[in-house]
Amino acid sequence: MKKYILPTLTVIGVALGIFIGASLSQKAAAQRIIYQNGSWHLEQSKVDRMLQLMESAYVDSINVDSITDEVMSELVQKLDPHSAYIPKEDLEMVNSELAGSFSGIGVQFTIQQDTVRIVAVIAGGPSEGVGVLAGDKLITVDDSLFVGKKINNEKVMRTLRGEKGTQVKLGIMRAGSPDMLYYNVTRGDIPVTSVDAKFIVEPNNESQKSKEKIGFVRVNKFGATTYREFLAAMAELASKGASSFIVDLRENSGGYMDQSIRMANEFLNRGEMIVYSEGRAYPRYEAKADGGGRFKNVPLVVLIDDFSASASEIFAGAMQDNDRAQIIGRRSFGKGLVQQQMPFDDGSAIRLTVARYYTPSGRCIQKPYTLGDQEDYQKELIERFDHGEFYSADSVHFADTTTYRTKKGRIVHGGGGIMPDVFVGRDTTLNTPWYNRCVNLAYTYQFAYQYTDQHRKEMAQYKDWQSLERYLLKQNILREFVTFAKEKGVEPNESEIAKSKPLMVRLLNAYIVRNMLGDEGFFPLFERDDEITKKAVELLSK
Repeated sequence: MKKYILPTLTVIGVALGIFIGASLSQKAAAQRIIYQNGSWHLEQSKVDRMLQLMESAYVDSINVDSITDEVMSELVQKLDPHSAYIPKEDLEMVNSELAGSFSGIGVQFTIQQDTVRIVAVIAGGPSEGVGVLAGDKLITVDDSLFVGKKINNEKVMRTLRGEKGTQVKLGIMRAGSPDMLYYNVTRGDIPVTSVDAKFIVEPNNESQKSKEKIGFVRVNKFGATTYREFLAAMAELASKGASSFIVDLRENSGGYMDQSIRMANEFLNRGEMIVYSEGRAYPRYEAKADGGGRFKNVPLVVLIDDFSASASEIFAGAMQDNDRAQIIGRRSFGKGLVQQQMPFDDGSAIRLTVARYYTPSGRCIQKPYTLGDQEDYQKELIERFDHGEFYSADSVHFADTTTYRTKKGRIVHGGGGIMPDVFVGRDTTLNTPWYNRCVNLAYTYQFAYQYTDQHRKEMAQYKDWQSLERYLLKQNILREFVTFAKEKGVEPNESEIAKSKPLMVRLLNAYIVRNMLGDEGFFPLFERDDEITKKAVELLSK
């Protein structure tokens, strides 16, 4: 019987395999990715069928969800550096970065000596309502110890954020209180702001003083509420007498394209191109100004740097190509790809590159990349630094040798970011090894928090950054910091300390002011002595 059973089983197995294979092939061939009503829709794929077979027929029990995430991540890594697979557990946090709000307890924190320390409590938020204070140390969460080397920023955010209306119990140690304090905080909506600061620039010296007031608006990302926040900031500064403006997009990595387009529309005349995009399966889209902008005639400067990317470059490119503003700073990142987020049924999503965008002159500012090679792509900024590009405009090279021209005929470049009209390299004249080591090890930030915590009561009487800075300049903060750094292992060097004193005092004072007054206090003080900002003020003052 054995000699008949084995061939029979083999024939049946082959036939079954052919049947299953044919069935799967037909289904795989029938799968489509369709574009309807302005978005992409995914139908079941061959990979999905394979995973279903593994789950139902594999010899051992396996975690298909885990395998699926690994497979999806591996597949996407074969594409461009900006396409990404987002697992279900990460999606909410990723989306909240650009959303108008998220649900949490409403605190800003830092981690020092394996302990979460509250830097600031958001006004009107859940934590303020129950009595949590800046300076508090978070020791337990829901009666479980929440300190130690395993505590990191991601874990803190995952723990403190949660569904609106849910409660979390915080165990807190507070200076002056010998006992642990416990607070039950009900999570609520916490606004995610895009505008870090808005203020009238205070001149660095007499030569910078102008009859006209200069407004400064810093935008940190392009989220769901960016345009609304930006418009409100511009209107507020205009009401205070600002007649020319600086828009700071340094370190702004981008976000929603539509928010950048709406911002650019405020400065351009009717019919002027803002951006256009197109892809292999993505219909061409053009965005032009509608002529309804409120700031079409105000003098404008836009600040960019190596980390200004995507939507930031769309805004800067529109201003540059239409000869609408002076762009000042350093060459931007160079991201000219458009991603669209598409959800999966299990709560995960993919952000897939579907098009390239082009500035009004026709240039795509995307820097070169190789499919599947993300490591070299990420190292590109390091290579720029090594080549001296952060310090000299002569070291900048573009992959695209095509000549592009602005509306007035000026030559601009593509294939590697936005090159500013006025290049301002990094100023290292006051840098020393002692200063660099202290900054790189984050001792300046740690000291500022410690100093704030120790002097919070006396500094609380100062309600604006100008008066608080005057107070700080009377203290011997630099000497205190030198002692602090020495205890951390950074030996003092008196000649280097003297040389770097202006930089270090500025940084320490700005950090302390931020701890007390937030970004609205930090940026006016910090930007007053910034070389790029000073150059912008100089141009607008003329």
